[in-house]
Amino acid sequence: MNTFTLIFITALTISVSVRIWLALRHLRYVAAHRSAVPSAFADTISLTQHHKAADYTIIKTRLSLLQIALEAALLLTFTLGGGLQWLDDTLGGILASDMARNILLIGGVMLIGAAVELPLDLYRKFVIENRFGFNTMTPKRFLVDLLMQTTLGLLLGLPLLFAVLWLMHASGALWWLYAWLVWVGFNLTLLAIYPTFIAPLFNRFEPLPGGTLKSRIEQLLHKCGFTAQGLFVMDGSKRSSHGNAYFTGFGKTKRIVLFDTLLKHLEADEVEAVLAHELGHFKRRHVVKRMAWVFAASLVFLWVLNWLMTQTWFFSGLNVTSQDTGMALVLFFLVLPVFTFLLQPLSSLYSRKHEFEADQYAAVQTRAQSLVSALTKLYRDNASTLTPDPLYAMFYNSHPDAQQRIARLQTAVHN
Repeated sequence: MNTFTLIFITALTISVSVRIWLALRHLRYVAAHRSAVPSAFADTISLTQHHKAADYTIIKTRLSLLQIALEAALLLTFTLGGGLQWLDDTLGGILASDMARNILLIGGVMLIGAAVELPLDLYRKFVIENRFGFNTMTPKRFLVDLLMQTTLGLLLGLPLLFAVLWLMHASGALWWLYAWLVWVGFNLTLLAIYPTFIAPLFNRFEPLPGGTLKSRIEQLLHKCGFTAQGLFVMDGSKRSSHGNAYFTGFGKTKRIVLFDTLLKHLEADEVEAVLAHELGHFKRRHVVKRMAWVFAASLVFLWVLNWLMTQTWFFSGLNVTSQDTGMALVLFFLVLPVFTFLLQPLSSLYSRKHEFEADQYAAVQTRAQSLVSALTKLYRDNASTLTPDPLYAMFYNSHPDAQQRIARLQTAVHN
């Protein structure tokens, strides 16, 4: 057996085993703490609401166990099971153009992956979300969204894929650098056009009506030195009752978006505090820092791919005989998560650090107690568990757990 085959099987076994172990820990921990509301929330979240959050978390985590198994089975089918090579051979017997074959190979893998994921998405949306009262999406809306996302993916993704494959074939030893520049340019362009051209395809955005809330937000933006294209309310309620707020775009295209569901449940001072938290991400340059890390990592990964393309053992170890650019690209991005999974805690830690910093900024610019109140309502209304397993949270959670976060803000309240 090829040495790299053994390395791949070992890495896959470790990543799947750790993911399952963490999920089982999380299930046990949430269930064990279901009977009592944490003391910090005893006055604001009822036992019934705590039970709902625990049950919601448990059923989603159980579904994740099935997803882990399906992902591993699909990966093994594509690689050691010979699926990728069969697909490549089939396309090669139909198409004379290498470029067309490579594009269809990658597209076929993505399509198969989406088809395997679709039943889980449907169950998640129309069974779990329905059961807990969060889903407001109709089957028709789900289908329309799916078709629009697929169409948009083709319109944006195909030119990018063609450019990368062409560069891999035609631009010599430094193709990975040129491809990286194209990738960076594509992402920055997407970030710029998303607010005004892409997001409106899926949701309606209306200017925030005048009144106390708009005046408070405008005063906050002026105080923080933040300029935006506008304040908008998004009809998030047509898909889900979950509430949220976000900033999008950059430069002159920046805009602030509030979900209508958020405005329905929060008071004006709480909305202001939530926006101050989001402003904290902007003022602390978190978005720029994360983009820099992503771009740096993608440059390293493309360099590694450039090297692996010349290594016969990389292809043979994954039961592939074709060694062209399209096969190298799809193989690399299929197996990459297996070898980078154990880096997940570092990414999560970095994200949680940013969340604490944004909370601190909000506590200075507004009232810390308003943010405490807003977060408590969001945890309650979104059925977010107050008692995640600590190790599970360390691995996966991009936000600090509720008790840590509220405790820090309560300290700010009393200082």
